[in-house]
Amino acid sequence: MTQAEKEVENGKEREKDRDKEKEKEQQRGVKRPIAPAAIAEPLQEQIQSNFVIVIHPGSRTVRIGRATDTVPITIPHVIARRHKQSGQPRYEDTWLLREGLNKPESNEQRQNGLKMVDQAIWSKKMSNGMRRTPVSAEQARAYNCQIRPAVLDSSSKVKWTNTSHHPAYLVGDEAVYVNPSDCYNVHWPVVRGQLNVHSGSGGSLTAVLADLETIWSHVIQKHLDIPLKDLKYYRCILLVPDIYNRQHIKEMVNMLLLNMGFSAIIVHQESVCATFGSGLSSACVVDVGDQKTSVCCVEDGVSHRNSRLCLAYGGSDVTRTFFWHLQRAGFPYRDCQLTSRLDCQLLQHLKENVCHLNQDISGLQDHEFQTRFPEAPAFLYQIRLGDEKLQAPMGLFYPTTFGIVGQKMTSLQHRSQGDSEDPHDEHYLLATQNKQDQSSKSTADRKAVSRLGGGLDGEVSCQGRTGETSDIPRSSGTGGGGGSRGEMELGSAQGECLMGTGEVEEPLSTHLSRKTAIISQFESKALGLDKAILHSIDCCASDETKRKMYSSILVVGGGLMFHGAQEFLLHRIINKMPPSFRRLVDNVEVITRPKDMDPRLISWKGGAVLACLDTTQEMWIHQREWQRFGVRMLRERAAFVW
Repeated sequence: MTQAEKEVENGKEREKDRDKEKEKEQQRGVKRPIAPAAIAEPLQEQIQSNFVIVIHPGSRTVRIGRATDTVPITIPHVIARRHKQSGQPRYEDTWLLREGLNKPESNEQRQNGLKMVDQAIWSKKMSNGMRRTPVSAEQARAYNCQIRPAVLDSSSKVKWTNTSHHPAYLVGDEAVYVNPSDCYNVHWPVVRGQLNVHSGSGGSLTAVLADLETIWSHVIQKHLDIPLKDLKYYRCILLVPDIYNRQHIKEMVNMLLLNMGFSAIIVHQESVCATFGSGLSSACVVDVGDQKTSVCCVEDGVSHRNSRLCLAYGGSDVTRTFFWHLQRAGFPYRDCQLTSRLDCQLLQHLKENVCHLNQDISGLQDHEFQTRFPEAPAFLYQIRLGDEKLQAPMGLFYPTTFGIVGQKMTSLQHRSQGDSEDPHDEHYLLATQNKQDQSSKSTADRKAVSRLGGGLDGEVSCQGRTGETSDIPRSSGTGGGGGSRGEMELGSAQGECLMGTGEVEEPLSTHLSRKTAIISQFESKALGLDKAILHSIDCCASDETKRKMYSSILVVGGGLMFHGAQEFLLHRIINKMPPSFRRLVDNVEVITRPKDMDPRLISWKGGAVLACLDTTQEMWIHQREWQRFGVRMLRERAAFVW
């Protein structure tokens, strides 16, 4: 045997000895060190975007689609439910009508608002340096009263929804075109961004949630071709308003996870998703919807609570005001009624086609529109209009023209009222603070409220005061549960911007009652859109943040899609911004179509982008977690302070 063969043989014997030693050690329970590479690390679950459904519920439309879709499915957010008993009284939610329009002061308020609009139109010069010549409604009325419609076709080719098979419910356009004589109740489950809970038929929270589940399930099954039994393989991203009702969000998450059966969900705010969809890191997001307008400052994916405002008016109020202007100008379609769904739809299309915010367009102009209704001929109308096309959308800047009296017109983010399922909420944190924290909080609270009320003499309270809004926002705590301290200080996150300048000491109980009264007074005011933007930006904590917001004002939603809106809003912001900031801000910019996208889809698109981000892994709330911990998971996982 050669030397090489001996070494090979010895090596084999040594390996056998090592194997025997290992077996003995395993029998004795001795653990040998294992190389880290030998450990199979658990792989993070890879989420496929085509198995994520993004839902953006609006007051007038709902947008649902896979995160990989270019555009979502968009349908009217409405359902018609068949009467369960014959002879049951018919109920229908209104479209353009709302509370507060028929008060004795309503018409006077509209007239006063119109005077302010006319003054604003006259005061702004056109691009050629000339002042615009006003055109009275009487000039158009003389022509329009003589107009008679031309018959285009003996049949409009538009039909009522076929209900001969007695469907239990109809959704979307089928519900819009259900015959009023059929035995169906018509419900819009979302109104002004919140669930449409009311005392009428189908107005309970349970009924509204059932309507949402039916509409969303219908879209997922019919338009996305996903059987409901397969939703256990899908995840959901739900977009919610910036100023949200915690109880409503909790019930919607419960419905999506437990009733519809999604495997997991992310809840995120519309404003933050709008920045994702537009590719902006920071922006003052102005969302003009059909029934509400929300303004919020977003910085690096975080919505500043103190800057949130929700205004209780939107595109439908412009449409209704436009109809009022049309009537003053002798609207030739004299059977138009705001109680008719199809007439409301006609007015909506007419507003979108002829209204503008371009003050260079002046004088009388002729337009055409058609009426195509079921069981009626198709008619063609001529109409001559002047300033009415500009006056109606300017109502967004002068909301008194809407004629809404005695209604809450501005909403702020109020503190949580508490939830029995979430015992470790901000109330718990407040109650368990040590005495030193409570003492410092009490002092800060008195100082905050001592400045309340100074700005309510005008429509906006904090214009021109820069750098004064840092006390309360900086009081926010750390962690998911403590992050609501800023809101706890005032009960609403905007109290600092409603403050005056005094430093008078007063008992805490007195200060609380005065704070409540002043915030209530502020919320009853109808801020114009430009003033709301200035107010929101001025409620940011630092001058640097305010500078960012002025340089990036992002307008989304479908309520301000008028020709000339971008230049019009920019002009009003520059003219009304605090003089001190005109020197600091290099460039004020209003963005209405980022990346040439439809502004109505930007928030939904942002939700789709959210589904593709690796950083969202820790935000998913899974069905089993929700079953076990309930609403506490929103406090732990939501990307915003719950």
